[in-house]
Amino acid sequence: MAEPHWSRQLIFSVAGNPAVTRFVTRYGMRLGASRFVAGEDLDSALTVARQLNQEGFPLAIQFLGEHVTRAEAAAEAVEEYLRLLAALEERGIDAYISIKPSQMGLEVDEELAYANCRRILEQTAAAGRFVRIEMEDSPYTEKTLRLYRRLRETFGTRDVGIVLQAYLYRSARDLEELADLHPNIRFVKGAYNEPASVAYPDKADVDRNYRQLVQRHLERGDYAAIATHDDVLIEDLLQFIEQRGIPRDRFEFQMLYGIRPQLQRQVRDRGYRMRVYIPYGRDWYGYFVRRLAERPANVGFVLRNLIRG
Repeated sequence: MAEPHWSRQLIFSVAGNPAVTRFVTRYGMRLGASRFVAGEDLDSALTVARQLNQEGFPLAIQFLGEHVTRAEAAAEAVEEYLRLLAALEERGIDAYISIKPSQMGLEVDEELAYANCRRILEQTAAAGRFVRIEMEDSPYTEKTLRLYRRLRETFGTRDVGIVLQAYLYRSARDLEELADLHPNIRFVKGAYNEPASVAYPDKADVDRNYRQLVQRHLERGDYAAIATHDDVLIEDLLQFIEQRGIPRDRFEFQMLYGIRPQLQRQVRDRGYRMRVYIPYGRDWYGYFVRRLAERPANVGFVLRNLIRG
């Protein structure tokens, strides 16, 4: 059953209250954020990463942080990503890196964000590792696509990819405009609090658009990261893939750390590439709120932990 749209709006509204923010930031890891976040430091994330690799899951790893307003903060994030890359190489962990453009300074200056992303990509490409440029809320969509296109002037489709959000009306057009790059795209439904003027408010419309986007991309022979926890969507797309004879090396499934782990194992056990997205870092509040808003039933999990103390 689809979650009512008003419940998502309510969660975002409550989460924006300064008192709630302070309380959850102080106690949230104990109350339930640790279910979705692989720790607040790199060592904790690497412990989770090693375990998941041993269980047969490749990974996407993100150092949490967004909407930085100082160039110094963006530079600190770059240094953390370089430390992450070095640790992945040293420990032989099967993972790529995922980056939010606003963490790279997109709100400060597009040139700054480009320079920071390029610095990371020069190192990851030399190591043979992939980087995913994340998509954030709609005011940043056009800037993020410009950033991706500019990075692709230097780096190939094996070096860097992008994300499209099925709840945005514009995504079908964006997919067509990206076709000349044959991009590696991660398809998500979308988790930000968007107005009906830019995003489908109805889950059925989002699901329909998701199917169409993935199908068009796969029909072109381009690589799709199918990022969903919706088992109906997964089965529908697998049926399409089998009917069209699309090879297994042209797609993978992705799910978030802590969400539907049993389904993750089921997809893995059927022989499909099943990548787990693991975030870490102290700036986890916004990410945690979006996980609650995606599935408001998760609020019950947090409240039970609060009652238990």
